[in-house]
Amino acid sequence: MGILKLSFWADVGAWAVAAGWNIVSAVCIIGGAFLLSWILRVVIRHVVARIVSGVKKGQNVSDTQALVASPLAAVRVVQRTRTLGSVLSNIVNVTIGIIALILILNIFASNVLGSFALLTAALGAGLGFGAQNIVKDVLNGLFMVMEDQLGVGDIVDLGTATGVVEAVGIRITQVRDVNGTLWFVRNGEIVRVGNMSQGWARVIIDLAVPYDVDIEAVQAKMLEAANALATSTKWRSRILEKPELWGLESISADALVIRIVLKTRTTARDDVSRELRMRLKQALDELDVKLPSLSAVVLTGFDSAASVMGAKPPRTRPNPTVTPEPPLTGRKARAAAKRNPEGNPG
Repeated sequence: MGILKLSFWADVGAWAVAAGWNIVSAVCIIGGAFLLSWILRVVIRHVVARIVSGVKKGQNVSDTQALVASPLAAVRVVQRTRTLGSVLSNIVNVTIGIIALILILNIFASNVLGSFALLTAALGAGLGFGAQNIVKDVLNGLFMVMEDQLGVGDIVDLGTATGVVEAVGIRITQVRDVNGTLWFVRNGEIVRVGNMSQGWARVIIDLAVPYDVDIEAVQAKMLEAANALATSTKWRSRILEKPELWGLESISADALVIRIVLKTRTTARDDVSRELRMRLKQALDELDVKLPSLSAVVLTGFDSAASVMGAKPPRTRPNPTVTPEPPLTGRKARAAAKRNPEGNPG
């Protein structure tokens, strides 16, 4: 009886020691996972900060908000770097969490991994239809950022939502619209991206005037107002090119529609368009022109498609052309033969 009791307590002690070591190992794994995740995230943040600081130093600004007036490439580098840093941090957290969970399961039940592998193979086909959407979201999000389709701070049209990108996650992109609503858009559901923060923007104003107005005087006044805006001290840094008067866009029994356009920075498009409308209104008031009621005409289909590049054909270097001289005949041929009896050219 005493031997049985000693054996029982020996088994309990061995189990307790093994359980203790398992708990210690699990705690070490959890602690190591948190430490490794923290180190990797610190490295990612450090790399992102170094790149952003390099851009700010190169552009001689102290705040990234001042990069708006800098070349577009600098702004895109900062946005893409920060977005990739956020995505990589999420990937690090998820990957290390999964590895830590598998290691802990292996400590407490080593035979679970074999069963888990069989279970995964059995459920793979069933879960594949659901998991493929998650994989699609993750891959699409990574490609969108790496290809610079969008970044944090961009104004985008994703079809399902339009607004400012506030965050690009590993699976979800957050977009804040003009009403303040925060939209969560799955990356895998984004089939097209309209980015209004890359390159340049264009202000297009379609002005409807009465049919019997002096159209040449109106066009001259409109162009004068637009040029005054483009050369003013406050607005000239936001306007990239001289205003262009594209002319008569539409004719109807009620009105004539005249189109004027202005190429601006992407961040200044709305402000410039409002100011241009105000100045055009004041200019027409000086001519005592009363605007008729007419809905705005916008670019649809191939309407003005040839003007997308600025209504200016690209400049190319002219190629010299050589036109062969016709052969001489008759009296001219005999005279040339007398001047050059040996038949040498020239």
